[in-house]
This record gives sequence, C-alpha cells and structure tokens, in this order.
Amino acid sequence: MTSADEGAVARRRPQTGARSHHETQGGRRLSGDERRRIAILALPTVGFALSITVVTTYVPVVVSEFVSSSAVIGVLIAIEGLLALVLPPLVGARSDSLRTRLGGRLPFLLAGTPLMALALVMLGVVGAFTGAVIGVTAFFAGYYLAYEPYRALYPDLVDDEAAGRAQSGQAVARGLGTAVAMVGGGVLLALGQAVPFVAAAIVVVLTTGAITFALLRRSGVPQQPPAAGARRAREAFGELWRTVRYHPPLRRYLVANALWEGGVGAIKTFVILWITVGLGLSLTAAAGVLGGAAVCILAGAALAGKLADRFGAARVMQFAAAGFGAPMVIPFLSREPALLVPAVPVIATCGGIVMALPYALLIPMMSASEHGLLSGFYSLSRGLGLMIGPLLAGAAIEILRAFGDPTGTQGYAAVWVVAGGLLIASIPLARRLQTPGP
Repeated sequence: MTSADEGAVARRRPQTGARSHHETQGGRRLSGDERRRIAILALPTVGFALSITVVTTYVPVVVSEFVSSSAVIGVLIAIEGLLALVLPPLVGARSDSLRTRLGGRLPFLLAGTPLMALALVMLGVVGAFTGAVIGVTAFFAGYYLAYEPYRALYPDLVDDEAAGRAQSGQAVARGLGTAVAMVGGGVLLALGQAVPFVAAAIVVVLTTGAITFALLRRSGVPQQPPAAGARRAREAFGELWRTVRYHPPLRRYLVANALWEGGVGAIKTFVILWITVGLGLSLTAAAGVLGGAAVCILAGAALAGKLADRFGAARVMQFAAAGFGAPMVIPFLSREPALLVPAVPVIATCGGIVMALPYALLIPMMSASEHGLLSGFYSLSRGLGLMIGPLLAGAAIEILRAFGDPTGTQGYAAVWVVAGGLLIASIPLARRLQTPGP
C-alpha cells in the first residue's frame, strides 16, 4: 500500500470514541433547526420509495401475464442491481466535484426525476417483455442518477452524532412510501394496469419539487465539502477498488449490505405472487396483508434510530437480521394462517430495522470530501444484493416447482428460504462491524 493509500484509508476510519459515546448514551437532543432539516431531507424518500416499490413489486405481477418463468422475472428485476453497480459510483463522485448555482447535488436530482416519471408511465401501458425491459432500465437509470446525489445530502447536512436519527427519519419516510405503494398499489392495479404507475410518477415529481423549493427558497443550496477534483470514470472505480482493498471494515460492509439487500430484494420481487398465486388471495386481500406488514415495518424503522444511537447500529443489525431471517422458515414450510399470522409482524418489524440502518453504519466511515463517492459505494453494495436476491429467488422457485412444492404455493415459498439464508449469513459480518465502546 502506498503512503497516499494509507492516508486515504486513515481519513475514512470512523471516530469510534465519540461515536460510541453517543451510541451508548442515546445521543444529544436535536435542535429545532436539525429536526426541520431532517424532515426536509426525508421528503423525496417518500416518492423514491413509493415508485421503486411499485416497480419492483407490481411489475412482476404485470409481467407474469405474458411471462411464465419466475427466473426470467428475476432477471428483469435484477436490472436494478446491474445499473447499481455502475451508475452510483460515477454519479456520486461527480456530484462531489460539480459546482453550479444549484450546488453539486440538486442538478442530478432534477435530471433523474423526469426520466423516472416517464418510465413509470411507460410501464403502466407495457404489454410485452421487451417494453418492460426498456421501461425498467429507464426507471432505474433515472433513479440512480437522482438518488445518489440526494443521499449524499445527508452527510453534507447532518452531523455524525445525529446520523442514526436522521437515517431513522429517512427510514420512516421510506417505510411510509413503501407502505402506501404496497397497500395502494394492489388496489389501484385492480382498477387498471396504468393507475398505480401514473400515481407513482405524480408523487415522485411532487416530492422532488418540494425539497427543491425548500432548499432554494428557504434553506439555501447546500454546498458539499471541497473535493480534490472531478473524477473520471476510471478514477472513481479505482478509488472504490482501493477503498475495498485497503479498508477491511468497508470490505465487510460491502458484503453485509449486499446480503441485507439481497434478502429484501428477493421478498419485494415475489411477495405479491406468493400471496396471490401461492396462497390464492386476491389483489385486494394482498393489499390488506401488506398493509398490516407495512405498519410493522414503519414501527421498526421508527425504532431503529433510537436503538442504534443507544446500543450501536452494528449490534442492532445483528439482532434485527436474526429476527428478520430466522422466522422465514415458517412461510417456507407452511401456508397455515395460525403459523403465518404471528410470524409476519416479527419478520416485518425486524425488516423495518434492517432497511433503516445500513447507511447510518457507513456514514462514520466517510471522509468529508467523498460523501458522493461513498454514497455510490453504498449503492454498489446494494446493487450486488439486488442482483443476487431476485436471481436466486427466481431460480429457487423454478427448482421447487420442478421437484414438487409440498406446501402448494407453486414454488413461491422458495423465496423465503433464499431471503432468510442471505440475512442469517450477514450476522457474522455485522458483528465485525461493531465499534468498540469508549
């Protein structure tokens, strides 16, 4: 390792003493200005979460009308993961160095949002697999063009001491958007294929417009810390390679976050088909089931920040991953309501915690001038998971069908063993991310 590499690694090391003190003591009280800032920052998350949930959860339902293979559906949704491997590091790094009257982050947010909206409208009228591929690709291209610079606003504007609560606030917004999409999407899809996708397009435009207005007219354009200079594509990926190679905590984080996202991605892709095809319920009934689960997800997300600030995010993630993954053996082995009803709240609550905390784990490892680049690193790790989750689940469903599904779910029960296995595998890595006490 060169001295420059060693210096870069040293700059990224978390300040464990100060951080751990706040984690173990519950953190200081946030000021009114900090609370308002966190609330403003969370606004676009509602639109992003709602739109991405509509795509990943209901596009498989739409496509299943003209595609019979679950493996092919898994490949379609895995497009998100493929784009996440490439776009976020490039866009995030560029937003670190871009200087405009709108700052370095907002131009990407304003460019990606219209592409997302147009792709959503296209997916609402698609009737062939080729059209679905084009629509999904365009949506996720716009999503990652907008979302990485937006995510980098958090370390730009929020202190490390408030990171857990800021991410918990964002997680509540994400849970709200996810819940509305899960519950309302099924009802709206029953009215017509285009309805949930057009509604999602409207919401994402409105929420992005809201934060743009708030930042430009009320809070001012945020200026990110100065970067050494604009990175070319090769330089950005080279820097990420050095980050993974020479910083063991980030290397462990890369794999752990991929496992967390893989588990969540597998469930989101096939949960509606498990409910409607596997369990034989209607779309309206599925919306009711997901509504109950969404309440628990919101509760877990709201609780996550306080638990992380008190006990440490890594320690909380260990227990949450176990509580999320282990009970999935029940829906894999049984479709009996007496067993499923008590298991779902536990799975969903722990799932809310798991979805809330990964980025908060990463923030203390960031150097001040590389918020965008390491936000891209975060999505790169997500991309790995978002590829393997749907792909493994789709293949597992086909395998279970071929050998005979004893639970009578037409193979869809296999998604639970895939998701549970990925989450359980993350626990040893989360344990090694834990920072020492003061």
